[in-house]
Amino acid sequence: MTTVDTTNGLPALGRLDSVEVRDVWKHEAHTFTPWLLANAEVLGDVLGMELALSAAEHPVGGFSLDLIGIDEATNETVIIENHLERTDHNHLGQLLTYAGGTDPVNVVWIATSFREEHRAALDWLNTRTDETTRFFGIEISAVRIGQSVPAPLMRLVVQPNDWGKRVRASTHDAATSGRNQAYQSFWTMFLAAIQQRQLQWTTSSKGYPQNWYSLPSGMSGVSYACTFGRAGLSSEIFFQHPDPAVNDTRFAAAQSKLEPVYPATLSFEPLTGRKGCRIAEYREGDIGNTDGWGDYVEWFIAAQLRLRQAVAAAGGLPSLIS
Repeated sequence: MTTVDTTNGLPALGRLDSVEVRDVWKHEAHTFTPWLLANAEVLGDVLGMELALSAAEHPVGGFSLDLIGIDEATNETVIIENHLERTDHNHLGQLLTYAGGTDPVNVVWIATSFREEHRAALDWLNTRTDETTRFFGIEISAVRIGQSVPAPLMRLVVQPNDWGKRVRASTHDAATSGRNQAYQSFWTMFLAAIQQRQLQWTTSSKGYPQNWYSLPSGMSGVSYACTFGRAGLSSEIFFQHPDPAVNDTRFAAAQSKLEPVYPATLSFEPLTGRKGCRIAEYREGDIGNTDGWGDYVEWFIAAQLRLRQAVAAAGGLPSLIS
């Protein structure tokens, strides 16, 4: 409820004051990076992504990338370089080194302020790279009203030229499709069931207007997923490393270890010539059968539990794919 100044009938408003960033996050690696890992939705809202961060200090050769994750709406990789200072050449070099070592779709640089030459460098990269590589610059600050607790303030200062249009267009297109609306409603129902059972598979609660939903695995290039397809419902593990040879090796290793321990029939799909490999369990179903949604949710959860338990029995993901 708005407080009213009784002397003149006007609303009594507080003043937004800046807070020194280092008073909020004392240390870049020990405070800010863990905070962002636990509050990915703050950054996701700014980027227009359903961001799920899976690892901090991700190794890239002899270096450590601050954060890596995925946009759960598209299953695209996101890497993040944090810098609680003004941008400098060293961190620009690190950003490009990490991008070269992880081959992400989305590359994010966070700093307290951007020098004009570094902003121009990211703009240049956005014009010179293909549409599957995007660079973002975000300025981070902190604010408070009166004696309230500080709040993060993130400002998007660099983005691909058509990014805002693409986000708005995808929202508009989704709104015009009845089938996409059904997918969005179903995945929201599915996520609510996951949260209710405290399964810790994702922190997301927002369904998306698409026929699949990706769930982070905690490992780059590998994800769990639930999908509606021509063959019906699918619960799967998907290998999507940018190097096809890595996918082939991981797929072969996983097949040899999952097949003996999985309690149901699995489909092993190398998807030759495409950008990944899939191991999946199927059943009949269609999004148009709204009366069956409750049963579909139960099957997806049960199938994912079977899959994850089989992965655990094989020693976990690192052992499964090695």
